[in-house]
Formats: sequence, structure tokens, C-alpha cells
Amino acid sequence: PRTINFLIFVAILYYFVATPFKNFYKNRIVKISSKLDEIQKKLLESKAKKLDMMKKLEEAKASATAALVTAKKEAEILVQNIKKETQDELDLLQKHFEEQKDYEFRKMEKELVSNTLNEIFSDPNMTLKQSEIIELMMKKVS
Repeated sequence: PRTINFLIFVAILYYFVATPFKNFYKNRIVKISSKLDEIQKKLLESKAKKLDMMKKLEEAKASATAALVTAKKEAEILVQNIKKETQDELDLLQKHFEEQKDYEFRKMEKELVSNTLNEIFSDPNMTLKQSEIIELMMKKVS
């Protein structure tokens, strides 16, 4: 009889307790599963964000490289422009120098001719022919 009573007790206990235990474990399994799903979802989102950031990083690197190349080209163009402008200025200064030199040379010739003529005409004792005057001037000029 004790065994039968014990079996009946276990059966009644199983009848009342089994369903709540099953529900408890099912709920626990569902919660764990949902948390696992959330974690996997977050993991996938973080991987997607990582890939997106890697793409942005590559784009930024490409953009930086392109900007660097553009800056180098602009610097080369600026250097060439500065060289050209400097060369143009040097050519212009050389031209002005040559013009000034020619002007000073002509001025010096005129002064020399003028001084020579003044000497010739101021001295009353001196009587020279035209060929002698020209010869004298040529000697002074050269």
C-alpha cells in the first residue's frame, strides 16, 4: 500500500507540477533563443557596419591619394608658372639692360663728338680739312 500511495502521490505531483515545469523550461528556452537571436542580429549589424566603415576608409584613402596627386600636379604647375614668369622677367631685364647700354653708348659717342668738335672749333689756330676731322673723330670714338 505504501508504494501505491507513493505512486499515486508521484502521479498527482507529476500532473500538477509537470506542466508548470515544462512551461518554465519552454519559456527559458525561448528567452535564451531570443537573446541568442538578438546577439546574432547585433553581430550581423556590427559586421555590416564594419564592412561599411572599411569601404568608407578605402574611399577616404583613395580620396586622400587623389588629393595628394592633385596637389602635386598643382604644385608642379605653380613651379612651372613661377619659372616661366621669372624667365620672362629676366629676359625683360636683359632687354632693358641692352637698351640702356646702347643708349649710354650713343650718349657717350655724342658727347665725345661734341667735345671733339668744340675743341676743334674753339682753337682758332687749328685748320683741318674734313677728312682730317673725320679721321680724328674716328680715333677718339674707337
